Amino acid sequence: MNRHHLPPRAAIAAAAALTVVAAAAPTASAAPQTPARPDHRGGGTLILVGGGLKDDNTEIYHEIIAKAGGAGRARIGVLTAASVPESQDPDAADPDRCSNSVCNGRYYADLFKHHGAADAQWIPIDIDHVAAADSDAAAAQVNAMTGFFFGGGDQYRYLTSLLHGDAHTDSKVLAAIRAKLRAGAVVAGSSAGAQIASGPDMVSGGDSYPALRDGSTPGYFEDPGRLGYIPAGGFGFFGSGLIDTHTGTYGREGRAIRLAADTGHTRVFALDENTALEVEHAGSADESLRVLGTHGVSVFDLRRARTGTTGGRWTIEGVRYSYLTDGDRYDARTWHTEPADGKKPLTPGPQNTVPANHDAFYSVDNPDGTPYSFSGTARALTAADRRTATATTFETGPTFEITFRKRGDSRAWSADGTTTASFSDLDVRIAPATD
Repeated sequence: MNRHHLPPRAAIAAAAALTVVAAAAPTASAAPQTPARPDHRGGGTLILVGGGLKDDNTEIYHEIIAKAGGAGRARIGVLTAASVPESQDPDAADPDRCSNSVCNGRYYADLFKHHGAADAQWIPIDIDHVAAADSDAAAAQVNAMTGFFFGGGDQYRYLTSLLHGDAHTDSKVLAAIRAKLRAGAVVAGSSAGAQIASGPDMVSGGDSYPALRDGSTPGYFEDPGRLGYIPAGGFGFFGSGLIDTHTGTYGREGRAIRLAADTGHTRVFALDENTALEVEHAGSADESLRVLGTHGVSVFDLRRARTGTTGGRWTIEGVRYSYLTDGDRYDARTWHTEPADGKKPLTPGPQNTVPANHDAFYSVDNPDGTPYSFSGTARALTAADRRTATATTFETGPTFEITFRKRGDSRAWSADGTTTASFSDLDVRIAPATD
């Protein structure tokens, strides 16, 4: 299966492979000039999913419902304005194939009821009905909810429909959701619905190899491989760093690191599919994070990173890399990781090997590539009795080499103490390979 074209009903809109889908947008749009800043009075919870949220992921759905008041009490408002509207969906009349704002909204509403919500309602806003975001009726509907879920698709449509586009000002509906979050509500989202929680420099598309080779550019581009970002950001709900999604499935670690370095951010959280980053005290200076789900969240710490060039090509070294899995916690204020209760420290063994990796970012051009390749090499290193491992890009001209190195404070842990699940503080260097 070509990984850029998934079945229409594959986890509905949440399984969208690319967060940039050309809607009615120019090749590049002028970026807004005033960044959306996190609200430092935040008191609610964010549950940000890296896309591909499975219908049977009870851990994540039940956590959203619990934070919204619990089973039998939670009232979830569903927003799917990142999806195409009905007018652009050729399968709009087919309930088994449709993938548009209306049918996706109804789908998620039914799914939340299935998982125990007392009520779940679609908030009827999309890019064909932008004016609805400033209607008193939609704002009243929002104010009757105890939690919210933003579906996947293209986060730029959320800017268009809820932030007045380049004006980057809150619609009535977004202002109401922002106030509810500040007062303690839960706001969840998957894929584009997670990306839109970003503050300044929200990613708008791109693949890792072109990002390393060419760098990033502000704007929104039809070329899905080009690393673009929106300087003004998204809703600004999350304040602790950049966000990326579908990370291991599409090898986005390289673009996450490059965008953070280019835009001066010292931290980026790169979320895997069917996995959530739960953020308590969202938007405050004391955001506390926990991982939920089946894969993991990569945390890249660039506080001591240094960029340069080798042979005219971009390099970076000194990136600290942590990979957290189900139940692990992260204190954004202290930059400290904490293993989940019951996980045990890992003792590396000489019997453990690090397989060769010639496609670190799961290239779209490699039919034999493997998802979760980048984190796979790092996890194998932490379990092996050696200090360094390397991986290279599938693409050449140049070939980039990624060097993983254990530090004195590197740690790894897992449920059984023998197979790596999580680790913290590996050192990462990316540079052109030398013959």
